[in-house]
Amino acid sequence: MRKLTAVLIILLVAMSFASAKLVIWSSENQIPALEKLAADFESDYGIQVEIQQVNFGDIKSKFLTAAPAGEGPDIIVGAHDWVGELAINGLIEPIPFLPDREQYYEVALDAFNYGGKLYGVPYTIEAIAIIYNKDLVFDVPKTLTELEQLALEASDDEVVGFIYTAGDFYHSAPFILGRGGYIFKETSAGQDVKDIGLSNQGAVAGGNLIKSWFDKGLIPGGPNYNLMDSLFKDGLAAFIVNGIWATPSYRDAGIDYAIIPFSEIAFDDGTTPRPFVGVQGFMINAKSSNKLEATEFVVNYIGSYEGQYGMFLGERRGTARADVFAFIEAGAGPELYDVLQFSKSASVGTPMPNVPEMASVWGAMGDALGLIINGQDTVENALSAAVEKIKTTIGN
Repeated sequence: MRKLTAVLIILLVAMSFASAKLVIWSSENQIPALEKLAADFESDYGIQVEIQQVNFGDIKSKFLTAAPAGEGPDIIVGAHDWVGELAINGLIEPIPFLPDREQYYEVALDAFNYGGKLYGVPYTIEAIAIIYNKDLVFDVPKTLTELEQLALEASDDEVVGFIYTAGDFYHSAPFILGRGGYIFKETSAGQDVKDIGLSNQGAVAGGNLIKSWFDKGLIPGGPNYNLMDSLFKDGLAAFIVNGIWATPSYRDAGIDYAIIPFSEIAFDDGTTPRPFVGVQGFMINAKSSNKLEATEFVVNYIGSYEGQYGMFLGERRGTARADVFAFIEAGAGPELYDVLQFSKSASVGTPMPNVPEMASVWGAMGDALGLIINGQDTVENALSAAVEKIKTTIGN
């Protein structure tokens, strides 16, 4: 395992005389890799690591109850968009150092940054991408204009050339953020929630692009996720936008599909769409009496090359470390195709904001997109109204 820094060696001298036990709350997926790392840690330091399985959907709520009372685990696995709420409440500890920091994808580190401090060690990243049916599409588009042309060629009375959940901001974000829109302005001190860029020139350009797909009849009216999903599984959709969670069902349906990461398709000016990136990682309980030991385990065991590769082997999801990705890609077989393609998409994405104010964005932007794709308002008016709604909700 990783060599220790001089400062940490001094600190760990004191730690070695303590009768500490680390407790980790983890979902089922991470346990095999964590068990190996826990055994290494106990062998190195004589400190037991107890891994308690908790349903991922319950970890945050249980932690919010337990941690303020000085209870609960020393370490949790969680999503990066929990960070703002947990940090504001003083429940998670900043990560003081991160060896091999340069090996991590910047988007993964940005996801766990709050107020200019790193609050977790990321291990997996994911984002959506464009998926197409190879029996309906015979060339790989390099631009969105080429995608439009191929989608129109594939369309007929039964086949839909292009369909995705355009009224959902998560799925339309790549085309808005990629043109220069932004949610909250990034600063050296974190995200400025008073500076909202969802009605700026770039956001309007993205909104007009989405609107044009409906005006041209490229995307049918009233698209929703279930319709998109079922059409693709039935071989009746050429292009869609979706994530890695969907591809197993497409394989089961016998669809011969391929994935275009957003890193490999561009707007006409050469810039790429920027999907939202979801990141998971490990955070340290700020109320723990074992913060030093927890930091050592998270930073130098989970955060190590070996630890991150082990986490990948356990979950087969996009890794947060570029060097681990490079090793996987070099020896990858067809079974890892999906993971690699969606990882490439995430590499050009932007983290979903981890501030609590993000909760006000989804509904406002969903309403705006609904007005735009249904021709009920101009792009400029709809997006401006959405920004005003967000500002009102968060008290700007």
